[in-house]
Amino acid sequence: MRPFGRLVDFVYPPGCVVCGIATGRHNGLCPTCWSGLRFIERPYCEILGIPFSHDLGSGILSAEAIANPPPFDRLRSAAFHDEPVRQLVHGLKYRDRTDLAPMMSEWMLRASDGMVERCEAILPVPLHRSRMFSRKFNQAAELARHLAQRSGRALLPATLMRVKRTRPQVGLGAEAREENVRGVFAIAKARDNDVFGKRLVLVDDVYTTGATVAAAAKVLRKAGAADITVLTFARALSETI
Repeated sequence: MRPFGRLVDFVYPPGCVVCGIATGRHNGLCPTCWSGLRFIERPYCEILGIPFSHDLGSGILSAEAIANPPPFDRLRSAAFHDEPVRQLVHGLKYRDRTDLAPMMSEWMLRASDGMVERCEAILPVPLHRSRMFSRKFNQAAELARHLAQRSGRALLPATLMRVKRTRPQVGLGAEAREENVRGVFAIAKARDNDVFGKRLVLVDDVYTTGATVAAAAKVLRKAGAADITVLTFARALSETI
C-alpha cells in the first residue's frame, strides 16, 4: 500500500487539520496550532472538571459544584473551547470533517480519567430526526463511536432519544438554554434495561452551560442509571479558578 499512499500524498498533500499549512502527515496539527491547544489537566474540581490554578489536594470541589450539584456524577473535557479547538469542533460539526473524530476521541479518552474504561456503555447526546436529516450525521455519535471502538465498551446510539425539536442553543443565555431543552429527551421504548443499574458515559462535542447534558442526564438517572460521566471534547471556560 506504500506506493498508493505516496500517490495520495502527492494528490492530497498532508496539511494541518486546522489551518491547512503543509505538515509531515495527515490528520495532524502544525506546531503553531498545536501550541495553541489548551488541554484541561489536573488539578480540577472532581465533579465539574473546572481547573484550579493551584493544587488544593485530592477530592476538592468547586463552589459551583457544591452550590448547584449537577444531575450527573462528573464532567470531563479534553480541551478549552478556544482556537484552534473551536476550528476542530466546527470542522466536524458543520463541514462534515468526520475524519477528525478519531483524533478528537483519542484526546477525550485520555481526558476521561479512566471512566470510559470503567463504564458499561457509551451514549451520544442525540439529535432530533429532522436535524439529523439535514445535517446527515450526529457529531456526538461520531465521537462516541470512536470512543467505543478504542475502549471496547458497548455503544448505545439509539437508547436515548430527542423527542422534541428545539432551536439551536447558540446565542441563548443560561436560563433560555435550560428552558429550550426541557422535556426533549426520553428513553427509547423497551430500552430501559440499557440504562438501569449501569455505569454510563454520555458524550457531546462541547460543554457550554451544561443545559443539554443536564437534561439528558436527568432522564438517564430517572431510568435508573447508577453512575453518569459526561465527556465532551471541548469546554467553554475562559480561565481557571
